[in-house]
Amino acid sequence: MSYDRIADLSLTIDDVSMARLERETSSGFTRVTTEFSFEGPGPEGEPVEGRGEDVTYETEDHDALAESGLPDLTGEYTIDSLSSRLADLDLFPAGAPDREVFRNYRQWGLEAAALDLALRQAGTDLASRLETEYEPVRFVASTRLGDDPSTDRVEALREAVPGLELKLDPTPEWDAALVEELAAIDAVRILDLKGQYSGTEVDVEVSPELYERLIEGFPDAVLEDPALEAGTEELFEDEAVRSRTSWDAPIHGLEDVQELPWEPEWLNIKPSRFGSLESLLETIDYCQERGMTLYGGGQFELGVGRGQLQALASVFYPDTPNDVAPGAYNDPEVTGELPASPLEPPADLEGFRWS
Repeated sequence: MSYDRIADLSLTIDDVSMARLERETSSGFTRVTTEFSFEGPGPEGEPVEGRGEDVTYETEDHDALAESGLPDLTGEYTIDSLSSRLADLDLFPAGAPDREVFRNYRQWGLEAAALDLALRQAGTDLASRLETEYEPVRFVASTRLGDDPSTDRVEALREAVPGLELKLDPTPEWDAALVEELAAIDAVRILDLKGQYSGTEVDVEVSPELYERLIEGFPDAVLEDPALEAGTEELFEDEAVRSRTSWDAPIHGLEDVQELPWEPEWLNIKPSRFGSLESLLETIDYCQERGMTLYGGGQFELGVGRGQLQALASVFYPDTPNDVAPGAYNDPEVTGELPASPLEPPADLEGFRWS
């Protein structure tokens, strides 16, 4: 199994530090994350650094962490023993987060930093440790179309990057004319219905009329996170529709995959939701053994976290519509030169990091 190939990697942590990152986004909110840095001796005794990113959404949680700090994590470990220690610690010492899944987000940031450090201390990289190679990563650009939805941002992005593929967040304001206009572009690969969110800022009102309009208007697009309830559930009794239905928000580990209404053919993998490297990798292995098509998902990472998602996609699912576009795609305005898909692996491959 994939986790077995990294579990016994040793690491020595001599120092832990944090940095607060902040940036405006194309979705109209200010994103704040915390980047962790673990420092320890490299292969020749020189100091090396491993980094990871906490993508918890509430700014207050990052501010509280900056004040309280983390428990002492210095010492000698394996990846597996550090993971066990993190699972036993309260990583929100200043107070419980609004959502329990944020505990997973923080643990993931710390485990990613540990893996980056351990690989650098061993003088290797993730793909080599897994006995594979990094491949170019196909990606889609994820964007919203605004409160008064139009194709303006889509057109601006595709003018900057001809041939760009898209992941879009439909809302009940999408009328038949807009769906027809978007479908004619022939670039929409994933429609994120956000029907599995509750009590968050990204909740979308469930509209059976919208679901039917999208199913008919985009016959080949992946349908992510539908709400299965009266008025919509019958739309997903069709095997052809089920075969292109994907899940994201409910997936925090292997058990969640096994408890889905039917065994999916598509799945969005957001590593931070899993918390631990073990949970992430056992889920990926399970899904790929069953022939599921996986694609990576992002969460407005501002630092090293985005490159780590790209590294995972490069190793495990490089050819699918990965929602891991470079961070510039999340800027409020479409300016400058944007990288085109696919992303080539960087020249410096050491550790668990793409730059």
